[in-house]
Amino acid sequence: MEERPETELISIPATPRASTPEILTPSGHRSPRREAAGLGTAKSWTPTSFISPRFLSPIGTPMKRVLINMKGYLEEVGHLTKLNPQDAWLPITESRNGNAHYAAFHNLNAGVGFQALLLPVAFSFLGWSWGIISLIIAYIWQLYTLWILVQLHEAVPGKRYNRYVELAQAAFGERLGVWLALFPTVYLSAGTATALILVGGETMKLFFQIVCGPLCSSNPLTTVEWYLVFTSLCIVLSQLPNLNSIAGLSLVGAVTAITYSTMVWVLSVSQSRPPTLSYEPLPLPTFSSSMFAVLNALGIIAFAFRGHNLVMEIQATMPSTFKKPAHVPMWRGAKVAYALIAMCLFPVAIGGYWAYGNLTPSGGMLSALYAFHIHDIPRGLLAMTFLLVVFNCLSSFQIYSMPVFDSFEAGYTSRTNRPCSIWVRSGFRVFFGFISLLIGVALPFLSSLAGLLGGLTLPVTFAYPCFMWVLIKKPTKYTFNWYFNWILGWLGVAFSLAFSIGGIWSMVNSGMKLKFFKPN
Repeated sequence: MEERPETELISIPATPRASTPEILTPSGHRSPRREAAGLGTAKSWTPTSFISPRFLSPIGTPMKRVLINMKGYLEEVGHLTKLNPQDAWLPITESRNGNAHYAAFHNLNAGVGFQALLLPVAFSFLGWSWGIISLIIAYIWQLYTLWILVQLHEAVPGKRYNRYVELAQAAFGERLGVWLALFPTVYLSAGTATALILVGGETMKLFFQIVCGPLCSSNPLTTVEWYLVFTSLCIVLSQLPNLNSIAGLSLVGAVTAITYSTMVWVLSVSQSRPPTLSYEPLPLPTFSSSMFAVLNALGIIAFAFRGHNLVMEIQATMPSTFKKPAHVPMWRGAKVAYALIAMCLFPVAIGGYWAYGNLTPSGGMLSALYAFHIHDIPRGLLAMTFLLVVFNCLSSFQIYSMPVFDSFEAGYTSRTNRPCSIWVRSGFRVFFGFISLLIGVALPFLSSLAGLLGGLTLPVTFAYPCFMWVLIKKPTKYTFNWYFNWILGWLGVAFSLAFSIGGIWSMVNSGMKLKFFKPN
């Protein structure tokens, strides 16, 4: 039998107008909203249905006040959420004072980044028509799955799914959910953190070269030493305790991403185009090579829409009550964030391809600026663009590393049954930072695997949410909703396999490897 949560004492205000108190659990949980089971418009039963004005009318004033206050309390709380004291010790659920603004900052910081600068590379293999069509379809598809994840956060009464893996376990089962969701989510978080170290370190090196020019010392830092400098800055910023505490950093990351994305495509289209430019897809010697190149390009587009592995974690930082469930501010912030994301991705892809065509370097827009316009663009503007990329990488590292920090601390607290001390928490974050650095130095080609990353992690964004909606919400079989989500889910799985094959092929063929910031 399930253990009932401990009943907490509550104080009833003396007047009917007083605000209703909330039950606060050790983990900061508040009761989620009960989702309607059917599709009809009939009003569902609530714990206060029997307290009607007709029932209250013959009762004296003191008793009436008590019942009215009890009615407000029950409407606010709805039902008790299962307590999990360990959540109060972990960085994702330690603080639950998030709001729609925080949701917008976090989603923007997670959704816009260096991967957007690779979209013109994908267009060079797809051409105008298929490139734009693929980008529009991917954007609408991921927006739909984002809505699904937001709605499923409190799909079961009395339970909040605070992490993506928890939702996968609820849908697919305890063991299968871990196998299906743990690898791609960890790969997204840890792999993106490693790629950010490589991109950030190389960008810092280029920024230093642009600012100093020939006046720099004769013994400049090597690329690996710049990686170390960037990693040290990341570790210092990672000492912020929880996900809500990095909202300011997410705001910085969002602003810098929007700014440098705009600057990159505006600077590109304002300069003269290369004379040998062409908009025909890059010719390849065989049909199989062309097919794999297209699959790799579609994987790059899929990788541009990352961040769904953090949706449950971001929503877990918000308070939730019966009247004000967490999905309302979360969806409000996500809509604003993804409108801005579209305003960044589409101009970069279209403007970048218009400016460079199939001559776009494999490193993307920054490589193109450095290769074609190093002498045309004022050095100050170019340096500012690179500096904004560094700031964005520093901010994105924090939000993508937070699930890994949460996993480390969850393992520690479950073994010791006590929260992490500040020294243990700091040790975990220093350890993760330098492990990411070592992986990046040992495997420097990780930053060139955009197509493979997009293929391997595509189910997290495009497939699993559709399956989880069917398995948890259980729509009526053979209805449009049932068919639509099953078809989308299996299409996502098929695309994941195909894009992964294309990404592997791009690694084998050196002509298609993506080398960040190394112009041809």
